Amino acid sequence: MPKTRTLPTAARLVAAIALGALGWLASEMVRPLMPPQTAFGWFNYVNLALGVLCGWFVIGSRAGRGYGEALANGLTGVLALIIWGFFVQSFNLMLKQSMEGKFDGPVEAIVGIFNNAIDYAQYLIDPALIGTLLVGGMICGLLAEMAARRWT
Repeated sequence: MPKTRTLPTAARLVAAIALGALGWLASEMVRPLMPPQTAFGWFNYVNLALGVLCGWFVIGSRAGRGYGEALANGLTGVLALIIWGFFVQSFNLMLKQSMEGKFDGPVEAIVGIFNNAIDYAQYLIDPALIGTLLVGGMICGLLAEMAARRWT
């Protein structure tokens, strides 16, 4: 891989900021969908950080290949954000459940991560949230593409 691929670029920065903002917005949209007793804690901040990382590494690294690719890159970035978000939030819940003695062993705890993710997914099937993530991801990809064309 050429050394220029690992250097910071305007496209990476724009993608990181855009997907981070989308992660924050989606987190705010998720709050009313969850049960009232849900303790969110650092939920928004974790999803913001995941959005920044996915924007930088997934969308930003692929910018500059054309506007059609930019749409696909944006959707890929959002999918990565969703997968990592489910994993991190489910892992966090699994740690809490482990401290409460819910699991008998490590394998059961690992399975608990996936069960938690499935439980979260059932709450998040909301047309407004899904539409926001899809359209927002495509916008993030287009913004990164425009930054790559403008500042390279």
